[in-house]
Amino acid sequence: MDFREINEFFRDFGKYIIAVVVAILLFLYVISFMQVSGPSMEPTFKAGDLVFISKLHYRFGEPKRGDILVFENNGLKNLIKRVVGLPGDKIEFKDNTLYLNDQPYKEDYLGEGIVTYDFKSDVIPDNCYLVLGDNRPNSQDSRELGCIEKDKIIGKVVFRFWPVNKMKMF
Repeated sequence: MDFREINEFFRDFGKYIIAVVVAILLFLYVISFMQVSGPSMEPTFKAGDLVFISKLHYRFGEPKRGDILVFENNGLKNLIKRVVGLPGDKIEFKDNTLYLNDQPYKEDYLGEGIVTYDFKSDVIPDNCYLVLGDNRPNSQDSRELGCIEKDKIIGKVVFRFWPVNKMKMF
């Protein structure tokens, strides 16, 4: 091996190290992916779907009503749910209708025949969000867990990449 070959080896090796470090930093701070488990988000997601999560989305902005996000569940498995209530909102379900601040609100994303049993929240505190699964009868969500604090939110679901025939931006 001459000096040129050694120099080329270290230059190539350095490129691989930089690529690995960049990939690690991306997955730690910018993006992640998750496999959906269970039926709680049907029909939007089915068990086994793979989604990309933007970890930067809520560092520079706030969750919006209708966003699908992933949050920490008391050190257990992370959960994926839809934002229904924002800070300052009062949420009530009555006769299978969502009332947002005492006004009816249409949830276009719910599947046919999904029933949400009567439920009422206090005014949602600052930095907290009321989240529900789209498949309400089969979802552990804010009705049991309470409101989700912003610092527990991992990120926003931005893209389903598996199955391939159902790829979609959110």
